[in-house]
Amino acid sequence: MKRLLLTALLALAPLLPAYALDHSHAAWSALLKKHVVLINEGKTSQVRYANFVKDRTEVRAYITSLEAVTKAEYDGFNKNQKMAYLANLYNAVTIDLMIEHYGKIKSIRDLGFKPWDSIWKKKLFKLFGNEYTLDGLEHETLRAKGSFDDPRVHYSVNCASVGCPMLGNEALTADKLDAQLNDLEKRFLSDRSRNRFNAETGNLEVSKIYDWFKVDFNSGFKGVTTSQAYFGKFAKLLADKPEHQKLIEEGKAEIKFLDYDWTLNDAKK
Repeated sequence: MKRLLLTALLALAPLLPAYALDHSHAAWSALLKKHVVLINEGKTSQVRYANFVKDRTEVRAYITSLEAVTKAEYDGFNKNQKMAYLANLYNAVTIDLMIEHYGKIKSIRDLGFKPWDSIWKKKLFKLFGNEYTLDGLEHETLRAKGSFDDPRVHYSVNCASVGCPMLGNEALTADKLDAQLNDLEKRFLSDRSRNRFNAETGNLEVSKIYDWFKVDFNSGFKGVTTSQAYFGKFAKLLADKPEHQKLIEEGKAEIKFLDYDWTLNDAKK
């Protein structure tokens, strides 16, 4: 009987995944809780990169564990597991970049942002055994039509910059993903340094991401097909006075896009 069982297990071995991903992403959560600081009443965050440097071995180990996931294993994930996996990988690779170059740069763009020399177009990690870029992960995978079709993906990934939606202090996980994305979305839209109604001009001044990725935010997710409709849902976060909120809700506030702050989101304390 034991011999038959062993023979069966050996026969199945090639069909089994070589690595079973920890979908709680506990290792990444522990690092984020340790090094990410919530500021501005929790509406944004900064990263203690100077301290993160000391834990680079753990960051690299986490990235390696994600790189070990095969395409066959990934295909067996549910939709939330897939999105959490990809977003956490993006964030971990970005953090690792900042750790590697910390003290020598003031912005991720110092590593290259020209079309012919962009850090986002450099092969920095592996996905399903293939060399991959951050742009490929974001635009060809997370944003790919038919994959997730969720504009909140833009709140799930962080570009290590002040202007970017905040990096949360916990890993994204499948069981909490919808709530986590909603929370990150509300925190970003509540931050008046990046999104606000200007009472003097009557304009709605919002982050440049809503211009760059307008196609995503107006794609019909939850019935939203215009920028005005999207911001109308969050009028109470964007303005204090009822009359200003009403202008936003009715789509009567002209939308202006703010300059994007690419300064490193570094915590000095």
